[in-house]
Amino acid sequence: MTTAPVRPSAPHLAAGPDELVRRFVREGDHVHAAATMSRPNALLNAVCRAFAGSHSLTVSTTAVHSSAHALALSGAVRKVITGFVGDTFPSPRPNRLYRELADGKPFEIEMWSLLSYTQRLMAAALGQPFATTGSMLAETDLRHGKEGSLHLVAHPEDPERSVTLLAPLRPRFTLFHGVCADRRGNVVAVPPLGEGAWAAYAATEGVLASVEAIVDDEVIAAMPDRVVIPAARVLGLCEAPLGAHPQSLRTGQLAGIDGYLDDYAFLTDIVSACKDPQTAAAWYEEWVGGVANHAEYLERLGERRRATLVFPPPPGPPAKAPAPADVSTAPTEQEQLIVLGARTVAELVRERGYDTLLAGIGTSHMSAWLAARLLARDGIRVQVAAELGLQSMDPEAGDVFLFSQRHAERSQMLTGVAETLGGAVAANPRCLGVLSAAEIDPDANINTTLLPDGRWITGSGGANDIASSVDCVVIAVASPRRYVPRLTHLTSPGLHVRDVVSQFGRFSRTGPGSAFELTSWLPPVAGRGRTPEDLPDGPEGAVRELTGWDVGVGRSLTDEKAVTTEELALLRTMDPEGCYR
Repeated sequence: MTTAPVRPSAPHLAAGPDELVRRFVREGDHVHAAATMSRPNALLNAVCRAFAGSHSLTVSTTAVHSSAHALALSGAVRKVITGFVGDTFPSPRPNRLYRELADGKPFEIEMWSLLSYTQRLMAAALGQPFATTGSMLAETDLRHGKEGSLHLVAHPEDPERSVTLLAPLRPRFTLFHGVCADRRGNVVAVPPLGEGAWAAYAATEGVLASVEAIVDDEVIAAMPDRVVIPAARVLGLCEAPLGAHPQSLRTGQLAGIDGYLDDYAFLTDIVSACKDPQTAAAWYEEWVGGVANHAEYLERLGERRRATLVFPPPPGPPAKAPAPADVSTAPTEQEQLIVLGARTVAELVRERGYDTLLAGIGTSHMSAWLAARLLARDGIRVQVAAELGLQSMDPEAGDVFLFSQRHAERSQMLTGVAETLGGAVAANPRCLGVLSAAEIDPDANINTTLLPDGRWITGSGGANDIASSVDCVVIAVASPRRYVPRLTHLTSPGLHVRDVVSQFGRFSRTGPGSAFELTSWLPPVAGRGRTPEDLPDGPEGAVRELTGWDVGVGRSLTDEKAVTTEELALLRTMDPEGCYR
């Protein structure tokens, strides 16, 4: 008979993230950074400082972007388990730090789709030997190198289908940033919750938590429905105001604590710095390696900058109405793509009765947002969802970031990854996935992982989960390097993709195995170094010159009308700064 180890009756109360990390974490540990709409970034910075140069830790987290690039720059990490590595703001794109990621530089990588990753945490949290998923199908290259972690088995109800068994994901410690906690260790968080509390229960040792404020026990006792992580799971606790910075945190004003927005200027600086090894090292030294602790980090940010991030903003004079969108200039190639994508999505909703749009990040989510507005104009309501837990979204005009807290505040439902990619998508035959692609082949298989020269792109995120389970439309600028005859890496299967939208029209097919044809046409516009004289002549010329596909033009080709002033005004109202222009 074994005796369970004696756990302390209350968590260790640390002076800050650095003390907390140094007290518990050891070289070689597997540390999980739990993600809601943010990560415990103050704790991750402390991990980087404590283990810099050791190349010893395994870190799992839903995505490596923004300040998590410090994991690569610190040399603290041996291996990362994740679903996305790159940048997300202002739009998804590769980051130069990871050009050689496929070769194990700057760390070993283990890639999963977002839902399968979360399901592995759920299996560990529930004490199960495996989880089942409809993602990570046999077609995807994401399965490579994971023979010990997943197994394909026959579907018990449908011989034409298969399911995948996933090994549990069990970190030693889970790092979590919440709104507040009491001294007993009960941690409060506010949705959207991303992977939720599953990571807390999955940890073999327990949770190391930072919060905006530690409050009296009576305060937490008055809000039991807001406790996400119970005291019994929390080993250590500390205060870390703005502990998710430069990401955002929604607080619901609980215990009088202000929420805050993503620091877009800070995120932009990181992206810019990482373009060059010297500037990347300088950024790391300024904000992580050369900072003694989180208190000094806050001092460097300054009160004025911190005040600009408070959300919802404090009471004051009403904001000025936004200026009308300028539609005096013609639509760009990217804008024409987004509008054609929105028209296609709206038409598919009308024809097939979809009730939910799962918006993938990029031009795809801009098309989904625009489609919802065009449908609403005609009295048709369709719900828009985003993978981290935003459902029934009403995005705020002027903020193009898919995971902005402004959009969360205007959503009718806030949940997590499992409820969204599981309940609203995989379990919903009336969901339409709206996706982007770095490469797409004539069978609509999608690559968002590796370029032909071996350079890293970003990874799957939730795209594999969406493409594996529901009907999808792909929205991507056509070029011979993007519309390819054969993929470098198959990230997401094309089985459920019926429509692909380019900047000059829509490709459609009747079903899997059938060939795509160009079914609608709008002459492309100049852009990306092409003058009007460089543009292809007619639909056949566009397919031949702007794609690497050997596909035909449909006999009943439809001429698309030019982008209307109304469509352009709606789009530019959503994106006044032209991030997607």
